[in-house]
This record gives sequence, C-alpha cells and structure tokens, in this order.
Amino acid sequence: MTELRRRGGAEPDSPDNISDKEADREDRLGLPDDVEGECEGDAKGDTPDVPLSTADTDNTPECLSNALKGLTARWKNYWIRGVLGLLMICGFFLIIYMGPVSVMLTVMTVQIKCFHEIITIGYRVYHSYDLPWFRTLSWYFLICVNYFFYGETLADYFGTLVQKQEPLQFLARYHRFISFALYLAGFCMFVLSLVKKHYRLQFYMFAWTHVTLLIVVTQSHLVIQNLFEGMIWSIVPISIVICNDITAYFFGFFFGRTPLIKLSPKKTWEGFIGGFFSTVVFGFILAYVLSQFQYFVCPAEFNSETNGFTVECEPSEIFVMQEYTLPTVLQNTLRWKTVNLYPFQIHSIFLSSFASLIGPFGGFFASGFKRAFKIKDFASTIPGHGGIMDRFDCQYLMATFVHVYITSFIRGPNPSKVLQQLLLLQPEQQLSIFHTLQSHLRERGMLPPTTAQAE
Repeated sequence: MTELRRRGGAEPDSPDNISDKEADREDRLGLPDDVEGECEGDAKGDTPDVPLSTADTDNTPECLSNALKGLTARWKNYWIRGVLGLLMICGFFLIIYMGPVSVMLTVMTVQIKCFHEIITIGYRVYHSYDLPWFRTLSWYFLICVNYFFYGETLADYFGTLVQKQEPLQFLARYHRFISFALYLAGFCMFVLSLVKKHYRLQFYMFAWTHVTLLIVVTQSHLVIQNLFEGMIWSIVPISIVICNDITAYFFGFFFGRTPLIKLSPKKTWEGFIGGFFSTVVFGFILAYVLSQFQYFVCPAEFNSETNGFTVECEPSEIFVMQEYTLPTVLQNTLRWKTVNLYPFQIHSIFLSSFASLIGPFGGFFASGFKRAFKIKDFASTIPGHGGIMDRFDCQYLMATFVHVYITSFIRGPNPSKVLQQLLLLQPEQQLSIFHTLQSHLRERGMLPPTTAQAE
C-alpha cells in the first residue's frame, strides 16, 4: 500500500492531521517477514508486529506422524495429503448419500468456516490497534446477508410451505425491507464505531468484510441454487474440481519440471496439462454414470405433504440418451458412424474445461492473497491441506460459472415456480388468469371448444 502523502503547508503536529508515523502504521496490513511465501518486491514496512497465524503450525495427528517418521519431508507431505484427501472424498460420498438437505447444511458450514478463516486474518491486524466491533460487525453482516439469500430461496422454492404458515407469509412479503433494515442497523453501528486517527484502517476492514461476503457467501448461495436444479449440477462440478486438483498434483509430483506461475512456484505446466486431460475424461465418464439416475438429475423440490425433498421427475432432454452422427474424420478413424450419448456428457466437457483451465486461477488468486499477508495457509484445519478455504478457493469460482452456464444455456421456464407465484395471488386474480389460459388453449386447439362455440 502507498504511504500517506504529507499535506503541503500543514503543521506536522496539527491535531487535525494524521502524523506520518501513524499513517504509515495504519497502512501496514501485512504479516511477519519470516513466514513462508513472502512475495518478491514487498516492502519491509508493510509488515506490522502482529501475532503469527496458527495456520503455520503442524497439526498432523501424532499416530500419522509416527507412522511416517522415516520418510523425507516431500514423501511425508505426499502421504498426509493422500490419506486426508481420501477421507474427505469418503465424507463427500456420505453427504451425497444423505440427500439434498445434508448437502445444503454442509455448504452452509463450509461457508461459515471460510468466512471465519478470512476474517481472522483481518482481525489479527485490526486487534493490534485495540479498536472495537470489527469482529462483531463482521459476523453481524454475515447473518444479514445469509438472511437475505436464504429468505429469497425460501420464497422461491418453498412457496407451499410459506402459504401454510402465517408468520412466514409476513416475512416473505416484507423480506427485502427487513433485510435492508438489518443491514442499515449494521451500517450505523460501523459509523458509530469510528475512532479518530484510525479512520483509514477502519474503512479498510469494512471493505475487507464486504469483499469476503461477496467472495464466500454470495458464491455459496449459488452452490445451493445449482443444487435445486438437480444434484448432478452440484456433484459433477465439485467432483471435477477435486479430480483436477488431485491429478494435477500427481502429474506435477512425478513429472513436473516447468514452473507454471510465480504466485504458486510448485505448480507446473506438466501438472496443469495432465490435470486438464484427466479431468475431461473423468467428467465425461461421471456424467454418463450419474445421468442414468433420477436421484441425481431431478430438481430437488419441497413436498409439503411429506415435509421433505423429493427427487422424482420425468428427466429432461439433456438426461435422455440420444444418437449423434460423428464427423467424417472421426468416422474414418473410429469406424463408427454414430454414437449414443447423454447430452449432459457434452455439457460436462465444457464444465471440465473450465474447471481445468480457468478454475485454477481461483487457487492462484488465493495464493496471491496469502503471499500479500505472508501466510502459508488460511488455517490449519486439515493437516497437509491447510484451511477449508484452501480447499474451496476453486470451488467457489466453479459454482459461479455453473450457475451462469445453467441460466444461459440450460434453464427454461420453471412450471413449479410459476405455480407457486400464482398461489400467492388473490382468488379473483387467479380466476382471471385461469379464464385467459383456458381461452388461449382453446384457440390453439389443445382444449375442446365450448358448447356455444361448437354450435
């Protein structure tokens, strides 16, 4: 960050001005120099005396450390990452087996933990100035934003439940006003917490909180939005990002020679390219397997009779096997004229390509962020992997792409949403729409004419 320029003609000791020493202290938001991952060209003045992050401590279970005691550091890290990675994958399968509700609860838990890890980095800097309310306001804004997003989801996908509960009807009708009022209360609390001579730092941290909300909470909400389109739209993107991460690591570990990007010195071109081809193949096969099951392809809808989610439907066209004619070049090579595929398999190629070519930039962004604050990981939650945010940096970017992809190329009018909105209208309005729709269908010949029209 740039140093605060001196005001020309002002007295150095004027109480209305911030001294150069104080301004410089405000501007220094980095962390200690001795932490691994220091970025080249960083000024030494950018590092205040702030307690070192617990992310840089080794929290590997003692039993695992003893079992790997004789290995070199490189192979020890390889086995730790492998064992913990396998356990996380098994946990992922268990969450999927438990259904949409467990997936949504997991997304919310991950979101809260990621928010905590990022805010903690800012709090360690902010706390050194003994200024009030930063952490309290950060969590308050998290609650406000989640109230807004989950309230929108409740109104969109749980219309029948809202209709049955009078308190929910009130909250749904005035949801956006209540959300704005809650945010406005937090905004006023922030203004009241401003302390003279530390305004700049406080506004830095205010922006820090809001950017964190944008990165973590907004994109977490998109994961849940994708889930309501069908679990396959969440499972496949998450799986291919995991696949790309694993295969790129293996290719880089065994064959990596050429550095890919300075922000992540351990990333190599060999790992990047190997991960791309592996991920495309994996995504294509996974799409074929999951497209055969209604449990994965049907949109998750709330059933008011059972008070639970149902995943039964007539699969849409993209999940129905179709025959495709191969290009002439492939016909001569493969000796096949046609091939049977699910259309979703073709979509999976685009999803896998994004996850392999663009998705890693989410990780590079996180690497740049950590280098700016001279920390190795966001936290030490998972031995060998770092914090939860270290595992989900690419997932959030992928979730945003999938949501944009669905709204741009897949989603059409949603009959269940239209019906839910119709149920919220007054009886006279519903009757008017009924007669209009009835007349329209008769004109198109889809309903028999009335007796008067027949005569």
